[in-house]
Amino acid sequence: MKLIFVGADHEVTGSCHYLEVGDKHILVDYGMEQGANIFENVPIPVDEAQIDYVFLTHAHVDHSGLLPLLYARGFRGQVFATDATSDLCSIMLRDCAHIQMMEAEWKNRKAKRSDALNAMEPLYTMEDAEGVIKCFVPCHYDREVEVCEGIKIRFTDIGHLLGSASIEVWLTEDGHTKKIVFSGDIGNKNLPLLRDPAYTEEADYVVMESTYGNRLHAVEHPDYVKELAAILQETFDRGGNVVIPSFAVGRTQELLYFLRKIKVGRMVKGHENFPVYVDSPLAVEATGIFQDNRMECFGDEAMDLVKEGINPISFAGLKLAITSEESKEINFIDTPKVIISASGMCEAGRIRHHLKHNLWRPECTILFVGYQAVGTLGRLIVDGIDEVKLFGESIHIRAQIRKLIGMSGHADKDGLIEWLSGFEEKPRKVFVVHGEDSVCMEFAECLRVEYGHNTYAPYSGTEFDLLSGKLLYEAAPVPVKKKAKSVASSVYARLLAAAKRLLALVQKSEGMPNKDMGKFADQINSLCDKWE
Repeated sequence: MKLIFVGADHEVTGSCHYLEVGDKHILVDYGMEQGANIFENVPIPVDEAQIDYVFLTHAHVDHSGLLPLLYARGFRGQVFATDATSDLCSIMLRDCAHIQMMEAEWKNRKAKRSDALNAMEPLYTMEDAEGVIKCFVPCHYDREVEVCEGIKIRFTDIGHLLGSASIEVWLTEDGHTKKIVFSGDIGNKNLPLLRDPAYTEEADYVVMESTYGNRLHAVEHPDYVKELAAILQETFDRGGNVVIPSFAVGRTQELLYFLRKIKVGRMVKGHENFPVYVDSPLAVEATGIFQDNRMECFGDEAMDLVKEGINPISFAGLKLAITSEESKEINFIDTPKVIISASGMCEAGRIRHHLKHNLWRPECTILFVGYQAVGTLGRLIVDGIDEVKLFGESIHIRAQIRKLIGMSGHADKDGLIEWLSGFEEKPRKVFVVHGEDSVCMEFAECLRVEYGHNTYAPYSGTEFDLLSGKLLYEAAPVPVKKKAKSVASSVYARLLAAAKRLLALVQKSEGMPNKDMGKFADQINSLCDKWE
């Protein structure tokens, strides 16, 4: 019974953990790395085709974004997630695939103009995204799910995103059962739409995030509605636009909730009918999913509106841009307006076009409302860079750069400690992950010295025996090295993945009747004869 740390170890993105119990191979999350990648991640310990299950904490791409790649490389198991996470992933993973394919196409056109020889292949395709979506097994909150003999799980609302959860995992091997809890991303309290994080009573081991493990949000919960209204008033009075890079899922819906309050309260004097453009097909679809899952996931304040027949994330003047033509038209409308567009860290998507049109205008405001990872365009702008390059053009930054301080879907240091304190007895060990390098170390030390927890902040590749409670291998940090570009074709990669899937089937065939195994062997040999 083994736990191996793969991703988001001393880093904030790319979450991935590997569990091995008996002959079963399990991943908890398989996320994409975003922003600067500081340390090398070890590969998954087995071929992708051998993974039996994925337990997914939530839909954000730094936790789910590599699932289509897993499928492309042979995975055909089951992905267990909450109902809302399953719904969100059905659109988010397709969106990720679309971005991968469009970026590859754009770079290949650019390479062709410069006579570059190597074609870029997308990380995965729409077919891969659609394939893994069919592997999802939706689960309700707070219900024990028997995955197979010796493996049981339960999802608990963690308040970070619609459908987000901590996951309790019971593993049984040779008559011994151990319980490990993966926190996922722990939510901030008093969020406008979602419930507060729920606690878990007991665990042998805990793997918990530490994104804000060295920071505190404001002592008093900020009045975001009042603060946002003031920014709108100042910007509209100057004749400018308010451009908000926002995560399409979660943060966009919170902003719509705030903007509805501002509209209803007529808080922006002289501009009461200002238009709000949501320029993200993904955000539009996600907003519909929020509505569909409101009864299970919304908090008390939002539910009070729902009970009155009021949609808490819709209002007069809300305009949804779906097509690229609708997106382009937004910046040719003179009326001061709010533009909400993805991605939240300005790394891809339509937001980069809106930045190109508005960053150079001193009357405009670029408003950041979420975490900006190191190395992202959003982080560079927030940190005060004077000039950025967008679509080959240098843009001098003259717009006002503002932040809604403390607006976060992540618990702060006190919130993390409060969640861990919810266990009735201290776990045998607490693994601290999903935080910047120094934050992981600092938070683990705080939990150990001030609260008496047995903590450890593992680097990628660390192995732990869950039965004995001992480290099997203590990995050291390996700084990222620049990788040479692969020139292998995507067709060859598909062929290799198919071969690995076949090998996984062969390895699982032990115990099959001899007659069937013989038939299987003959079919493989016939296939080989055909191609030799």
